[in-house]
Amino acid sequence: MMLLVGAQLPAWSAPVSMSNEELRTLAADLFAANPEQITVAQPASRPPVIRVERDGALTGYLASTSSVIGSVGYSGKPIDIMIAVDKNATIVGARLLSQSEPILTIGISEKDIAEYVGGFAKIPLGRTEAGGGSSQIPDAITGATISSGVIRDGIIRTGRSVALAYGLLSTGTLRRIDMTGFVEAGWNDLLSTGALAHRPITMGDVRRALQDAQFKANVGGSEETFIDLYYGLLTPPQIGQNLLGKRAYGALISRSGTGDHSILVAANGLYSFKGTAWRKSGVFERIELHQENRSIRLTRDGYQNVLELSAADAPSFREIAIFTVPAASQFDPTRPWRLSLLVSSEAEAGARLTTAFPLHYALPDQFTRATAGSSSLAQDEPLWQQNWRARIPAIVVLCVMLLVLAAVLVFEDFFASRIRLYRVGRVIFLAATLFILGWVLGAQLSVVHVLAFAQAIRTGFQWETFLLDPLIFILWSAVAISLLFWGRGVFCGWLCPFGALQELLNTAARSLGIRQIEIPFGLHERLWTIKYILFIGLFALSLHSISQAFVFAEIEPFKTTLTMRFAREWPFLVYAGGILIAGLFIERAYCRYLCPLGAALAIPARLRMFEWLKRRPQCGRECRICAVRCTVQAIHPDGHINPNECIHCLRCQTNYFDPATCPPLKARAQRRAAYRAARAEASNRGQHNE
Repeated sequence: MMLLVGAQLPAWSAPVSMSNEELRTLAADLFAANPEQITVAQPASRPPVIRVERDGALTGYLASTSSVIGSVGYSGKPIDIMIAVDKNATIVGARLLSQSEPILTIGISEKDIAEYVGGFAKIPLGRTEAGGGSSQIPDAITGATISSGVIRDGIIRTGRSVALAYGLLSTGTLRRIDMTGFVEAGWNDLLSTGALAHRPITMGDVRRALQDAQFKANVGGSEETFIDLYYGLLTPPQIGQNLLGKRAYGALISRSGTGDHSILVAANGLYSFKGTAWRKSGVFERIELHQENRSIRLTRDGYQNVLELSAADAPSFREIAIFTVPAASQFDPTRPWRLSLLVSSEAEAGARLTTAFPLHYALPDQFTRATAGSSSLAQDEPLWQQNWRARIPAIVVLCVMLLVLAAVLVFEDFFASRIRLYRVGRVIFLAATLFILGWVLGAQLSVVHVLAFAQAIRTGFQWETFLLDPLIFILWSAVAISLLFWGRGVFCGWLCPFGALQELLNTAARSLGIRQIEIPFGLHERLWTIKYILFIGLFALSLHSISQAFVFAEIEPFKTTLTMRFAREWPFLVYAGGILIAGLFIERAYCRYLCPLGAALAIPARLRMFEWLKRRPQCGRECRICAVRCTVQAIHPDGHINPNECIHCLRCQTNYFDPATCPPLKARAQRRAAYRAARAEASNRGQHNE
């Protein structure tokens, strides 16, 4: 089996796990050749790019998106696509190998996915940005815009990675850090490649430096270690991930902004490179970063303490620190830089003088790659940033809706006490939630997001995964805040498009005189548990197989009614239609008994900080109007509101403030009327006596 040679490739994650015969058949298909003419050379280890020859001559390369760039979808799981790049730096074909996207698990046929992936053919990489923009790139799959973007980004970036690495694209003189993969390496491996630099400083070194500066220093023996320093750039995954471990490195990259870079410093010895003054000043006074004529101060904001390193055979250190250098400093990690270790000593006259030990560093070329001008992969904008910019109008609309809702919630007494304003305002807001958030913007939260988040926590959290869809990210952020202040009801009662659809249909049904079915509270209370059982079951299944959990998450009719807009197979339509029909007779029937998302939100909602809904001592004893009229029967017969079931629709608050409905207010009004009548009668009697 022949190994690939030539231009040095990035250190990517794993070889392609396909046999030579399978690769030969696939290569023949993608390169439109006779299988008998094709030979492939799969590497024995890394890098995982397959050389394809036709009749003994190079025709191109096969590469897996998962192996080359580690492409991860919105589910947090890999999307693996095999692409074919010819020697003219053109993508000639692509084939989907595996995916776990929730929108693609059920709802989008395999034919749709295959056609979309197969549409990436005859795309010249030299003129195509990673974010798209070429008219030759196929349109996104309807109802799966985010997942389509992930697929597109993975194909284009993988193709450019291969083309740049094998010299298929012309490259300029600029170099960028190679962020495309990972190769396991130990401490000694990193030292031998120059990824880490080493500088021991002895007492004798310090004495000589201080004598040069005309000081006298009280230091020990010449060969005694003053400080033993190791340092290097952490940004390349081949360095940072080996030193910190996958989870810690992923967290570091997630916290870092675009253009930020991180440096590791580890040391043993008598002297601390950190000192103590930084705790008050916020600036490290013993170590500085220099590049060319610029000095960059290392501050507390970019500092992270590390207890130990994860690299194999890494020694123990007295102190380890990570310093993140912000993009605003214009630090270029591909150019030589140095750290200055500052050592001070008291002179005989009491003067304090300082000397600096330079710690030089240059990132080895194997951790960088040549770029091709402004279209280089290293300068391509991350996919999540592309998505946020492309959806600015939608983001503005969503933020306006959230601000309006925040005003309603903060001033809910004012809103609920004006019955007509409440009724009209709520119908308008629910209609906006359904039509704008649901059908136009596709911003329907799902239990799938909860399961994907839990999976990411278990397997390695990456913020970029959840930033792919800006509307969903903003909505979840708003829900997280509302859970602390109001409970789960803010989302369920105001921001859930399917909940809005149910309520609007039920309102129409009532206006048409359709008789409502009232579930006895004892039975109703027991039916509550169904949605909690469903959520626990889905969560347990996700621990075994996230893909299977996504399939069973079809208990939610959201995809059928909102994402796919009823364009699905008849079993899904029958199920969703049955739920909506049931909602005509039992208001929000799905929300009450079947919604696993509502159950998932109810659990953390128990931590809410305030009780906003007002009750009277007579509630549940002398009056049950609110309990009867409650949208989801969240009010117990004794009058108290169950926050786990309440959707914060404020209907009970309109009763609370309505003097024509609330019996205590009626009684108060009657007493006041009787008092005024008595006073008027007494006044009339006095005038008559006169």
